[in-house]
Amino acid sequence: MSDLTTLDTLLDLHGTTYAEEAGIRLRDTPQPLYQLLVLSHLLSARIRASVAVAAARALYARGMRTPRRMADATWQQRVDALGEGGYRRYDERTATQLGDGAVLLLDEHGGDLRRLRREADGDDGALRRALQRFPGMGPTGADIFVREVQTVWPETAPFLDAKALQGAERLGLPTSPAGLTGLAEGRDPAVLAAALVRTALDKHLTAQVRSAA
Repeated sequence: MSDLTTLDTLLDLHGTTYAEEAGIRLRDTPQPLYQLLVLSHLLSARIRASVAVAAARALYARGMRTPRRMADATWQQRVDALGEGGYRRYDERTATQLGDGAVLLLDEHGGDLRRLRREADGDDGALRRALQRFPGMGPTGADIFVREVQTVWPETAPFLDAKALQGAERLGLPTSPAGLTGLAEGRDPAVLAAALVRTALDKHLTAQVRSAA
């Protein structure tokens, strides 16, 4: 099979961003960008992606969709929402980090992540360093945020991190960002990246894609 057939099959089967899966209607506005920050934080832990997505949805369902609402929630309310989503291994520490991170965002950036975008001025490295100032957001969390936000912050695109390239290698696709985006022919790089990451995280998807292609 050709690389293009493999890629088309992958996107048909698994072309959903994690933001979409978490119910985030991603736009370049403060609330969905904050929701993506929370989701990226949760996804960066050593826990199943499906559990992180469920925990994010539970936080949003309980009203913690903005930094103000997150900061105003009690620590126990955050713990309970994380537990509802099955995020129990890291729930207490994460509840503290989410509260502290919301306060930091409010105090230093007026609750608006677009200020980080303006300050980074197209420098991906500067943006990822700024994201890592939020408690619990290490390099992995910053990469997840940039990987997903490139849909609405096009200056960060194409961003295909090591995990996405691992998925590409597993499928026998090009393992350079330029090669992959060229093959994708202008399709949303965030969707491409998410599909490749899903393959990297679940070896059974490789066989599924190959059998369907």
